[in-house]
Amino acid sequence: MSRYWSAVVRGLTPYVPGEQPKLPNLVKLNTNENPYGPSPKVLEALRAETGDTLRLYPDPNADRLKEAVAACFAVTPKQVFVGNGSDEVLAHVFLGLLKHDQPLLFPDITYSFYPVYCGLYDVEHQTVPLTDAFEIRTEDYARPNGGVIFPNPNAPTGRALPLADIEKILAANPESVVVVDEAYVDFGGETAIPLVAKYPNLLVVQTLSKSRSLAGLRVGFAIGHPDLIEALERVKNSFNSYPLDRLAIAGAVAAMEDKAHFEQTRQAVIRSREALVKELAALGFEVLPSAANFIFARHPQRDAGELAAALRSRSIIVRHFRQPRIEQFLRITVGTDAQCQALTSALREILR
Repeated sequence: MSRYWSAVVRGLTPYVPGEQPKLPNLVKLNTNENPYGPSPKVLEALRAETGDTLRLYPDPNADRLKEAVAACFAVTPKQVFVGNGSDEVLAHVFLGLLKHDQPLLFPDITYSFYPVYCGLYDVEHQTVPLTDAFEIRTEDYARPNGGVIFPNPNAPTGRALPLADIEKILAANPESVVVVDEAYVDFGGETAIPLVAKYPNLLVVQTLSKSRSLAGLRVGFAIGHPDLIEALERVKNSFNSYPLDRLAIAGAVAAMEDKAHFEQTRQAVIRSREALVKELAALGFEVLPSAANFIFARHPQRDAGELAAALRSRSIIVRHFRQPRIEQFLRITVGTDAQCQALTSALREILR
């Protein structure tokens, strides 16, 4: 039936999301979900929104949510764009701000959706190699380009770039949009949002999936100069005027407003991550410095694919990327302390 496909579809290499296996007693450490549930205030807001009004369309502008995000980061609602998860926000960014004559630049090891969007929207791009220590080198981005995008902390490595280095990239590219994808920033990075006031070419993208435990609700946002936001609104309103439903708006507003729950759960994840890093180091693993809710680790004497398979046979799922430079690493989500303990106990057994 593929004879009915368009030429665009024939040329696509789609993104492959993390596996969602249905195994009993699963320790699921492969998709960077938060091990702690969302704020109770989110659940209250969702219950309150479930009623007769679901027959009505949601607010196409999601003004309540834009106001909540703006209040959280001391910006104006005109500097905020919201969408159905940060993946949709990024999709609009690629089409609306990063498709130019010069190539888009992003790291060779990074979020694997970036090359997928380039294929979907026919965006010319070049990958920029990370250093041997898997760090972004700022001077590598001081060359002609049609835009720059990178996650901070980077994924899947977990390494964070200091704000001073982000500022160097911004200063070197005044004619290009620089997109900082901060999906994991709340677990140890420093947000670039304060730099938006100084650099009109900066767009910062965040998600409520990780640090606010709302992966199942699909909400993301971008913050930048109103001119950048207007470009995204033009794309969104040419694609889907109602990307966020009534439940998503209500739940996301409650999540942004409950700062105590956000702080408590993110600090719990950070503590668990530090403990897990020590445990894995004691087992002989090399672990990259992580500012995310996952770690990137390899064992000098054991094949990563074999380790992942051995863990899987014990109902523990981690992420293994079969791609150059990182095929010997495992990306491991930081779970609850009990889940981390199950992981390290299994690894101790496997390594013996």
